[in-house]
Amino acid sequence: MPVPVGCRSLPPERALPAGEAGGRRAGDSWLPTGGGSSPRPPAPRSPRHMGRGSGNAELAMAAAPVRCPDCPGPERGGGGGTPPVPHLAIAVDEGDVLPGALRIVRQLRPAWEPATVKTKLFTDGITNKLVACYRDEAMGDALLVRVYGRRTELLVDRETELRNFQVLRAHGCAPDLYCAFQNGLCYQFLPGTALGPQHVRDPHIFRLVAREMARVHAIHANGSLPRPILWQKLHKYLSLVKTELSPKDVPSPEALQQELLWMQETLSQLGSPVVLCHNDLLCKNIIYDSSRGRVRFIDYEYTGYNYQAFDIGNHFNEFAGVKEVDYGLYPSKEMQLQWLHSYLQAYKELTQGHPGDAQVAEEELENLYVQVNKFSLASHFLWACWGLIQDKYSTIDFNFLRYAKLRFKQYFKMKPVVSALQVPK
Repeated sequence: MPVPVGCRSLPPERALPAGEAGGRRAGDSWLPTGGGSSPRPPAPRSPRHMGRGSGNAELAMAAAPVRCPDCPGPERGGGGGTPPVPHLAIAVDEGDVLPGALRIVRQLRPAWEPATVKTKLFTDGITNKLVACYRDEAMGDALLVRVYGRRTELLVDRETELRNFQVLRAHGCAPDLYCAFQNGLCYQFLPGTALGPQHVRDPHIFRLVAREMARVHAIHANGSLPRPILWQKLHKYLSLVKTELSPKDVPSPEALQQELLWMQETLSQLGSPVVLCHNDLLCKNIIYDSSRGRVRFIDYEYTGYNYQAFDIGNHFNEFAGVKEVDYGLYPSKEMQLQWLHSYLQAYKELTQGHPGDAQVAEEELENLYVQVNKFSLASHFLWACWGLIQDKYSTIDFNFLRYAKLRFKQYFKMKPVVSALQVPK
């Protein structure tokens, strides 16, 4: 989700680091250079990059972790042809991250003279702390050190996140991962512009996003039949809401339980394929590199196998923004069909071996449109429950309860609308 700071414009020819502040909301007034200028207006800063956390143990596509005798935690296994990720026996103080981050840099870049290392602390992240360490003003050599936030284990399975990071990297969909440490990760900076709500509506941009999502969805499981994480996660979040929270002005836990059971029965019958999904594709989790004409996705805390239509419907919900939510920005059917056509064409090329000439039938396009809009309900429900949990535990200055109420309101508003949609016979 977004960052609880005021919206700012990104200056031209500026960049945001990949995975800034580690998730659902990361925002900061400091914007490193790099990546070239965007041909379109720069993105406003949204309060969204906030690590929302996966929490599913069944997603592993990489090899099982191997014990490191020198570390209290396991050395993180590779997989997909990737080497194991080094694990450093360093714990970084969440309240004072710079000394620990510099210790990590000394381990990874021993040739760097300490006096030449520049640092920048990103202060507006919602879930994690992030610091960039670099020598080159253009950030070409930057390392990003991300320190996990307090109580994020409630929402995030860090071992699963690490495995998925490696899988995506092995397929060219993520930056280099340099190491794990006791309470965080260190990885490569990606140059480019973090997108805003106006960018994801641009036909040139949204076709790139659609094709990149197809690339992620086309990554195969290692010989297993994966199960979707959606229902496990929803039941887990709702359980936390029921046992630990007592929010006012939201539906009762009993009513929410009934809604969840209805969704599970209804949506699981739609026939949406289970694929590797990002699951948190808000605008700021998309980095546009204009010099290469490509987008990359960042923040993999919620990545895992899920329904294809959920990943797309969740992204469409994010067109509304986060700090100032406007569901009038939800894409029209015409825009959705254009987006979905680009997606299906790319997905079929990647999975069916028809490069450049994959045909998309009107019926399958309409079918995906219906599935996506029905699954958008589950997205509202998920992040509403997430907001209630964050409202209790997060120390960040953001109105999570208000956000949760907005998502519940939109869920109940759209439920009869999308329920009326019929899959083509």
